[in-house]
Amino acid sequence: MGAPGLDFETGESTNSIPFIPAMPKILSGKSALVTGGAKRIGRGIALALAQAGADVVLTFRTSGAEAAQTVREIEALGGRALAVECDVRSESSVRRAIAAAIGAFGRIDVLVNNAAVFASSRLESISLDEWDAVFETNARGPFLVSREALPHLRAVQGRIVNIGSLGGLEAWAGHAHYCGSKAALHMLTQAMAKAFAPQVSVNCVAPGWIELDQPAGEAARFAARTPMQRNGTADDVAQAVLFFATGPKFVTGQILAVDGGLGL
Repeated sequence: MGAPGLDFETGESTNSIPFIPAMPKILSGKSALVTGGAKRIGRGIALALAQAGADVVLTFRTSGAEAAQTVREIEALGGRALAVECDVRSESSVRRAIAAAIGAFGRIDVLVNNAAVFASSRLESISLDEWDAVFETNARGPFLVSREALPHLRAVQGRIVNIGSLGGLEAWAGHAHYCGSKAALHMLTQAMAKAFAPQVSVNCVAPGWIELDQPAGEAARFAARTPMQRNGTADDVAQAVLFFATGPKFVTGQILAVDGGLGL
């Protein structure tokens, strides 16, 4: 997610299946891999891709119960899904996850690099371990997963959608390591768009404040600062991902802020 309190491997998940309006099965016959797809924004993305007809492989690191629940929700929608344990920081773990995805559905048409960590600290207080922990998930992770999935994506003229952040476009003094890692992901998006063309398009969705389970006062404060006068939702992010997953293949290397104008 793109702001304090956004996804990652912490927080409570809901067991309810959100209402998703009927949509054409534009991804029917295709397969999507969503890292960190067990809950929160990743869950919303996985559900939206499934609703569009894709078979979905979602990875998790510690959220096994939530991953299993999301698989059940996709199956309740009539889709096929598989949850795979994966540490995106680990080359061997990523390779096993890619192999599992291909073994399950035979192809990867859409890769969504969503798995991330969020961290807050005064810049002068950030330790080397804290700095590296953020970068190895938020920047190295998408690099590793994309590299290992690339042969399969090229084979089907596939697409990569990275989940960046408004924090990669703006400087947040209390989150320098997070902002730096997301800015790196934004540049990686553009470098991959050049390197992987013309077979694979690569784009990035950069969420602003996405309302999940943050304190009510904090959420209200951000909503008041947002020109659209509300905070974003996981579905707002998921719909942007669907645009890049199903829209014009000629669109590549783009960073799309989904922030209701908060960054203006």
